[in-house]
Amino acid sequence: MKTYYADMHIHIGRTYTGKPVKITGAKSLTFSNIIQHARNEKGLDMIGIIDCHSPEVIEEISQLLHLGEIVEHDDGGLLYGDMSIIPGSELEIYDQNCQGPIHVLCFFPTIRAMSDFSIWLSQHLKNIQLSSQRIYVSGRLLQKKVKELGGLFIPAHVFTPFKSMYGKGVNRSLTEVFDPERIDAIELGLSSNTKMAEQIAELKDFTFLTNSDAHSLKKIAREYQTLSLNAPTFKEFAMALKQNGGRKVSANYGLDPLLGKYHGTACAKCLTPFRVDEGICQQCGSEKYIKGVADRVAELVSSHVERIERPPYIHQVPLEFLPGLGPKMLEKLLDHFGTEMAILHRVPYEQLKKVVPLTIADLIMAARKGELHLQAGGGGKYGKISGD
Repeated sequence: MKTYYADMHIHIGRTYTGKPVKITGAKSLTFSNIIQHARNEKGLDMIGIIDCHSPEVIEEISQLLHLGEIVEHDDGGLLYGDMSIIPGSELEIYDQNCQGPIHVLCFFPTIRAMSDFSIWLSQHLKNIQLSSQRIYVSGRLLQKKVKELGGLFIPAHVFTPFKSMYGKGVNRSLTEVFDPERIDAIELGLSSNTKMAEQIAELKDFTFLTNSDAHSLKKIAREYQTLSLNAPTFKEFAMALKQNGGRKVSANYGLDPLLGKYHGTACAKCLTPFRVDEGICQQCGSEKYIKGVADRVAELVSSHVERIERPPYIHQVPLEFLPGLGPKMLEKLLDHFGTEMAILHRVPYEQLKKVVPLTIADLIMAARKGELHLQAGGGGKYGKISGD
């Protein structure tokens, strides 16, 4: 069994001809740019690329397969050298059972299965070219179709205030919208962690994923996990989600929830911390607020939860969050040590000190050990590393 670094939620901003896919995604986020950056600079072993249902993305993948630049593995997934790509799609559900919109991730083993899914999707949404589109079928019907095509179904960033299962979509339980037997895992999102999510009894049997939801190249792998697999394939990934045959998520690496954009309840107008019991923002006087993940989880906590053994959740701070570590210094680190995964996990302190100032080397080591001091984010504003 080997260990693989995996980020399973990366968006496509544009097609190879320049057409938009994820409107809020960077133009540099083409399929080809993503796979090069994820492998060569981030050092990932497996990635899930969302938005592969877009017809021009399918065309680009087909061209790369024809040229031999990527190949399909017999057990599912696309191999780009020694990195595996799992094609996926993010969709928005807002059926008659939803309290609000919910984003979900659907992954497929082959480009043929993704193409068949795209054809089916085109009959049930307004624009097949774009990401995160509302699909006009029920959550349960979507689950059924994904399973018919041999796919995986995963609710996305489940606690964030907008467009998520617990943040907006259901009152108390995922069973209001979904068949739990057809859910393969739960994606936690940037403002929560295992300790928060495991307080909800109905999540006990699900594997937790920590992914970046990257809207730019530099955001790839701001959250990720390590997988224990025999090979980086779709089949092995599916087995890991069910913890079959020794395959598993061996560790989750994510932002401390305090750094997430939606951890604390914040004023909707000025984004300062908001106390609901006060009823009014003490900064600007607004009565409108965005409920933070911490407060929403507190509403959902179960009175009794059977504790199970889960992989460690390691509060990993991405290099871009470290004060004083700008693009030029990051480039210097990459020139010396190869990839961000190597810098974050493997490069010895003595080697770091030879390349960057002592203060930066100390910050990298503190981030590695989870010893940084943080200020909470909320309302769409990231938390930050404090100088305390």
